[in-house]
Amino acid sequence: MDIVLDVVDTFAFDRLYATVLPANKPANDELLATYNQNVGRYVALQPSRWALLSSWPRDDIHRQALSLFLITWFFGLILYFLGSTISYHFVFDKTAMKHPKFLRNQLAMEIKQAMSAMPVMAALTTPFFVAEVRGYTKLYDSVDQAPHPLYTYLQFPLFIAFTDCCIYWIHRALHHPLLYKRLHKPHHKWIVPTPYASYAFHPVDGWSQSVPYHIFPFLFPLQKAAYIGLFVFVTIWTVLIHDGEYATNSPLINGSACHTMHHLYFNYNYGQFLTFWDRVGGSYRKPYPELFDRKLKMGQQEWERQAREAEKLVREVEGVDERTYGQKKDE
Repeated sequence: MDIVLDVVDTFAFDRLYATVLPANKPANDELLATYNQNVGRYVALQPSRWALLSSWPRDDIHRQALSLFLITWFFGLILYFLGSTISYHFVFDKTAMKHPKFLRNQLAMEIKQAMSAMPVMAALTTPFFVAEVRGYTKLYDSVDQAPHPLYTYLQFPLFIAFTDCCIYWIHRALHHPLLYKRLHKPHHKWIVPTPYASYAFHPVDGWSQSVPYHIFPFLFPLQKAAYIGLFVFVTIWTVLIHDGEYATNSPLINGSACHTMHHLYFNYNYGQFLTFWDRVGGSYRKPYPELFDRKLKMGQQEWERQAREAEKLVREVEGVDERTYGQKKDE
């Protein structure tokens, strides 16, 4: 995140902080020249005079925390709305909105839940990013600094394996009765989710399932550009598993079809990327073959079967079903 912070400081935050929290003394050219040697390490950016005109310098921990919070929140919103909107308009089959378990005003409710959760999730994530930019992780700058030449490639499957294992057990724990109704129930309001449900969580729920991504660079080396790329990939993947487009019937990948089974039947397919831990933990439920036939998966007979099973499980897991089903005529 220090790469991102350097760029955003140069183009926006230096002037913002200089305006809101001005320095007591004006900057001089000699000090600015010295300062220029210590910033812009990753891209050829020369800080302007604004970089020295705030009482909060770039390396102030309070400034870093506030800046990283704003960056995380802003870019989280951009990725959420961009990814979800593209998926909704070009991938998501809107016939699913006629499913008997699709909620009234569901799109608006999904977006509202995500919007309320994201600033809290950003605030909870900020301490990890502050620790990263202050050098407490094993993040490294260039591929030349990798612990082994092959690690440049191995870091990606290692990241997937580590985070998938951790998220499986976190997600499964969130289904324990003590946690489910307090934290995870808001995300299971969407029995038939749309891409906009991808971040429609209780904020502590969404944050807890993201913690493994941030713990990883404290335990394992990770190249900084790879870390940013993986962060974007995770955001896109979270949208993809909620898009209702069952592109793969792989027994290894926990894709959209597997996650659909999770939303319909609750206590199955907790994994994020792979089915391995669901198979080990006895929680794997293979998607029905009908889900891969476009005519059958959107057929009334399949929907009625899904609705009956979902109703039974809602009674078992939640007791009273507080959802309001059915669309308004103008949707």
